[in-house]
This record gives sequence, structure tokens and C-alpha cells, in this order.
Amino acid sequence: MALGFEPVSGRITVQDGVYQQLRHALMVGSFDPGQVLTIASLAEAFGTSNMPVREALRRLAAENALEISQNGSACVPVVTRARLDDLCRARLAVEGLAAELGGPRLTAAEIASLQRITDDQQAIGRDGSIYELIAKNQQFHFTIYRASGSDVLFQLIETLWLRFGPYMRLLSNHVAPLMRAGTMEPSGRHVAIIAALKDKDFARARDEVVADITATQATLRTICPDVPEPRPVDFAGFGKAP
Repeated sequence: MALGFEPVSGRITVQDGVYQQLRHALMVGSFDPGQVLTIASLAEAFGTSNMPVREALRRLAAENALEISQNGSACVPVVTRARLDDLCRARLAVEGLAAELGGPRLTAAEIASLQRITDDQQAIGRDGSIYELIAKNQQFHFTIYRASGSDVLFQLIETLWLRFGPYMRLLSNHVAPLMRAGTMEPSGRHVAIIAALKDKDFARARDEVVADITATQATLRTICPDVPEPRPVDFAGFGKAP
């Protein structure tokens, strides 16, 4: 697996290192919807034994970021339009609030950082990696949300983004050729968000964040299959013989 996983640092446990890297990879859409993740292949990619991978996958399944099949394998959830709409309803409420709370607390240095991130997105959109672009998008939004000062809101947002990962993968496959052709704005509504923050119009900043999420949802609804919800997650027997 060529996902750029790094050796786990001695400053954290092996299990936590595997979990954190897998969590980030899922969040930025590194895996296809429905993709099966085997313990053996991940252990080889991380250079670890099976145990820390198995425990990391258990934790991710408990967060609904992965599903465990009847034969014990872990897989990325499939995408459905109903689940997309459900996730976006929650994102609009939680991220809109975090943006409104975070806006007044952002420093001039942090706003300058948001501008640099947006400039980077413009450059990446022309000839860079779509996954680097997605990572920059996360960095932009999380800078604002962290400034809210609410650990509860930020943890909720991280969980929502983790579950949104398969949709980011679907989106990346769709928009990559449009970015290359110059027919899609690589930074979304980030320029408008920064303008509102500089004007100290924090209600407008919230509205622009909401518009950014809504625009992503609208694009995804055109390419997301309208299929019944899959079976419920069952991770109790993960790693056990069928």
C-alpha cells in the first residue's frame, strides 16, 4: 500500500501511531468507499505486528469510520445520498457555530496563515496532488474551528470529517480533471471567508463557511448513488475467526 505512512515515533505507543495515521488517511479520503482494509497489508505498510493494527481498526470502527463485515474484515463505508445529506446537516450546524465563535478569536497571524493556505490551494489546483489540496482544505477549516475554544465542538467536527472521508474520495475523483482544466475553483469559498474575517463580519464568515459546505454537498449529490443504507456496523467480533 503506497499511502505514505511513516514509522511510528517512540514518543507515542505503536497502537496510537497507527491509529492516528489511519484516522488522518480516512479523513482526507485516501481510501475508496467500500475498500477492504486487511490487517496483514496495513501491518506490512506500518512495519508493525498485527496487534496494533487490529486495535486501531477496532477504534475506528467504534467511531463509525469503518465497518466490520461478517468474516471479520474491515472496510470503508459505502457512500449513499441519504447518509451524505445526514452528515451535511450535522456539519452545517456544528461547523457554522464553530466558525462564528472562532472568527472573533482568530489572530492577525492566523488570518495571514489562512491566506497562505488559500494561496497554496490555488497553486496546487493547477498541477499538484488532489489529496494535498484536500489536506490544505482541512488545515484551513480546522484553523478557524480550533479558534472557537470549544473542545466539544472541535471533537464533534473531527468525528464528522472522519465519517465524511469516503465522500472526499468520491469528490476528489470527480473534481481532479476539472481542477486541471481550470474550470473549478480549488479553494472553494475560502477567499470569501477570509474577506469576511478581515471585515470582522463574523456572521458573514459563518454564512460563507455554510455556503462552502453546501456547495460541496450539491456537487456530491450529483455523483453519489441513491441506494438503500447498508447493514449496521458490527465490530464486536472483529479479528475473530468466522
